[in-house]
Amino acid sequence: MVEVSGAIPDQPSESASHQGEVITVALIEDNRLVREALTSLLNRAPDIQVIAEPSNGHGTMLREASPHVVLLDLGLENGDSLRVARGVMEDFPQAKVIVMDLLPAHEELQEFVSAGVSGFIMKDARLDVVLETIRSVAKGLKVLPDQMTATLFSEIAKHVVAAGVSNDHDGVRMTPREREVINLIAEGLSNKAIGKRLHISVHTVKSHLRNIMEKLTLNSRLQIAAYAHRRDAEDSE
Repeated sequence: MVEVSGAIPDQPSESASHQGEVITVALIEDNRLVREALTSLLNRAPDIQVIAEPSNGHGTMLREASPHVVLLDLGLENGDSLRVARGVMEDFPQAKVIVMDLLPAHEELQEFVSAGVSGFIMKDARLDVVLETIRSVAKGLKVLPDQMTATLFSEIAKHVVAAGVSNDHDGVRMTPREREVINLIAEGLSNKAIGKRLHISVHTVKSHLRNIMEKLTLNSRLQIAAYAHRRDAEDSE
């Protein structure tokens, strides 16, 4: 199952508007057999069109295809996946990057998330999970496999706090329910999981999220989590 750790897109984008249109996916994968098999499987979906190249030929492919989503193998033979991800996002800002691996180390995940990738796919995931991840990311959502979500999200939020974040929220009043939602976001829970924990609908969770973001002048779940971790650290002093 995929946990979508951003039920509200961080920023509107071109890719988020491709409702009902074909999603162009660029696959950067060294292993020819994996590349060809994955391309064939994904191209069976009527709303997805895959083009694929090994890691050393992706520049021309991306320029010609202008993809909505880039699937990137974390384990490229040259060990340069992070540099490739950063290069893709810099040169092709309209493309959303999804990293693929079996079970990457948390340090690697933090580097990729901090760099701005939009999602991760486990290489042993079911095909329907892979397709749903691509579709969600194309809409502008951030997606992590559920086995990564809570720990990674929490660690990155703590890192953001340690790096220093604006502390401009003194005097902002939150309702008891909004404080509960903030605490659960800091734990890395998805909207669905928060709704289940608090016995409220996903729609109500989204409404609380919008209110929280407006009150705190924040625009992402990660910033909300960082706010919560910083607040807790200040309270314990």
